[in-house]
Amino acid sequence: MWYVSTRGMAPRVDFEGALFSGYASDGGLFMPEELPQLNRETLCQWSTLSYPGLVKELCALFIGSELIPKDDLNDLIDRAFSRFRHRDVVHLSRLRNGLNVLELWHGVTYAFKDLSLSCTAQFLQYFLEKKEKHVTVVIGTSGDTGSAAIESVQGAKNVDIIVLLPKGHCTKIQELQMTTVLKENVHVFGVEGNSDELDEPIKAVFADTVFVKKHNLMSLNSINWSRILVQMAHHFFAYFQCAPSLDTHPLPLVEVVVPTGAAGNLAAGYIAQKIGLPIRLVVAVNRNDIIHRTVQQGDFSLSEVVKSTLASAMDIQVPYNMERVFWLLSGSDSQVTRALMEQFERTQSLNLPKELHSKHSPVLPGPCLCSQVPGSCPGCWPDP
Repeated sequence: MWYVSTRGMAPRVDFEGALFSGYASDGGLFMPEELPQLNRETLCQWSTLSYPGLVKELCALFIGSELIPKDDLNDLIDRAFSRFRHRDVVHLSRLRNGLNVLELWHGVTYAFKDLSLSCTAQFLQYFLEKKEKHVTVVIGTSGDTGSAAIESVQGAKNVDIIVLLPKGHCTKIQELQMTTVLKENVHVFGVEGNSDELDEPIKAVFADTVFVKKHNLMSLNSINWSRILVQMAHHFFAYFQCAPSLDTHPLPLVEVVVPTGAAGNLAAGYIAQKIGLPIRLVVAVNRNDIIHRTVQQGDFSLSEVVKSTLASAMDIQVPYNMERVFWLLSGSDSQVTRALMEQFERTQSLNLPKELHSKHSPVLPGPCLCSQVPGSCPGCWPDP
């Protein structure tokens, strides 16, 4: 399978190229050139699989056996999930009145990003060992990405990781998870500014292709396609656990509420929907509500400041994975996507064209003030 930039000005690459690239050379994000379509028979076959089994099927579909043979791929994914605390890796808790909670916190750092980063790190080391190469991973974090990324590669001989930590903007636990690792390949720096401000110099670094190539730099933020790929499995697993039956025509619809910051999990769910999974996506945000405004009104513009909440990992104003959503909404039109994103980068404000915004129907706006962050702002649901 080939991958292309959402902005259309970079050469296409295979999965290995997308894995090691981070941002494309034109500033865009990599997406599959063509999305496969899953039929009812495939969905029924997948419905009995475990969470790791679904990750294996999805990765086989989007990576290809010519890059990672199926047996090797299965071994890498089993290794990635070997340290998770729950025997099923991911667990669905059934509450009342048809409400369910998908538990994605059974990894080492208790962040859902342990799931995608543990797999991505295995893919990374697989290719590095084959080619006897070394890379330096550069990450800006709002908290959970940094600790999960460090955990996934700490001690690796062929990987160094540099994490930029925004001082005062992460939880104490996440800060300690990052700053107390003593492995020689882990380098953590506290810097001024919030996580959005950290993204700007990192993006500028990756735009310098000569510098990136000279120092073998890459990113493990959710700009990396591998992260999105693995996160698609969350939505498939949730659907198969919640759908009452797959014998009906059409297949039953399941509503998935996605708490989101940089929109990686939202993009993963939207791609899952595009390839055939019958889910309805509801965006849940905190007071940093740019995604909510975008979905509801087409208003993709920055607020004056990033507002601090109890969910610091969601305190993001520049959800860079929305670029992937815009690309899909535009019918994979890289020219439209490039114009939109360049305008946003120039003015920090963008009103989606009506013809694009009208296609938002599959992604329903969730409540601007979400119960995921009780007490962080007026109007949140009270504690029970």
